[in-house]
Amino acid sequence: MSGTFANARRVVVKIGSALLVDGATGALNRAWLEAFAQDVKRFRDAGQEVLIVSSGAIALGRNALGLGRGPLKLEESQAAAGVGQVALAHAYQQILAERGLTAAQVLLTLTDTEQRRRYLNARSTLATLLRLGAVPVVNENDTVATSEIRYGDNDRLAARVAGMISADCLVLLSDVDGLYTASPRGNAHARLIPEVREITPDIVAMAGAPESGVGSGGMITKIEAARIALAAGCDMVITSGHVLHPLARLETGAPCTWFLSSATPTQARKTWIAGTLEPCGTITVDDGAARALEAGKSLLPAGVVAVDGRFARGDAVIVARRDGTAVGRGLSAYDCEDAARILGHKSGEIERILGYRGRDEIIHRDDLVVAKNRS
Repeated sequence: MSGTFANARRVVVKIGSALLVDGATGALNRAWLEAFAQDVKRFRDAGQEVLIVSSGAIALGRNALGLGRGPLKLEESQAAAGVGQVALAHAYQQILAERGLTAAQVLLTLTDTEQRRRYLNARSTLATLLRLGAVPVVNENDTVATSEIRYGDNDRLAARVAGMISADCLVLLSDVDGLYTASPRGNAHARLIPEVREITPDIVAMAGAPESGVGSGGMITKIEAARIALAAGCDMVITSGHVLHPLARLETGAPCTWFLSSATPTQARKTWIAGTLEPCGTITVDDGAARALEAGKSLLPAGVVAVDGRFARGDAVIVARRDGTAVGRGLSAYDCEDAARILGHKSGEIERILGYRGRDEIIHRDDLVVAKNRS
């Protein structure tokens, strides 16, 4: 399955605390991070986009604050995150810059991936950073989050981010090679499972508690991450990060467990638009626009003749012809008021009319499901 990783256009890599932070000293494992950055550089040079979801802030900060190795109170975890995040961001910025890459820090919580407006803002920011050639480094905003710290949700956060940006592949660098039939520590009969195509109760039962002593996740959070990734059409792989150049090793066939989706990110997204979201309004288009949409084009404001209903940016709407026949449904890039103001106008006039530069399309083709293609 190494070809699946090598051919991915957009990759999200999640790094656990146990890889970045030395468990004995609490210091940054700089040699490991430098080798990982070299992997990122090589894949970027090959045309792949890479986004990093990184743990490590609390583990670094607790050492700087002298909090020891025992369990932390919530407020101590948040204080440690505040200190450690500065060190972590600086390390990424410096090490990636030495290889000609620009790092961007993005702090998120699970709420940012669940509330629609915040989701859209985060998605737009990450997509723009990738388009401009930066390497986004995402971490939970642990200084204000609560349940994220308690449950170690960077695995799930990475999966949600992968779905948010329509990534092709999610890599979870772990302290084990992948999913085993039983814990490989002390069990000679434990067998590595190389491929999973469906998350069954038997698969869930194989997951265990965290054993690293540094991170707060475990195999169960990785299985939950796999559910999220597969639903978004994103393949996921779990492999050991306890080697230098872990991505290069994965590409050459390292031991791992692949979770394979039955759909592509685009197919999964369009299935979600077509069958899950309730339309909040209707956008009526002229015959020329309808033909363009059926040919796979995006909906431009020039082809819109009417806007009905109350909807916000990112809401699902029905696209219809003048006679009311449905062309399809999609996600509007504008709220109903702004869509009504720019209907019939050229995209180049949007900034003059609205006072800000929005998207050229009212509905991008990636956010549109045409009726003749819907099941």
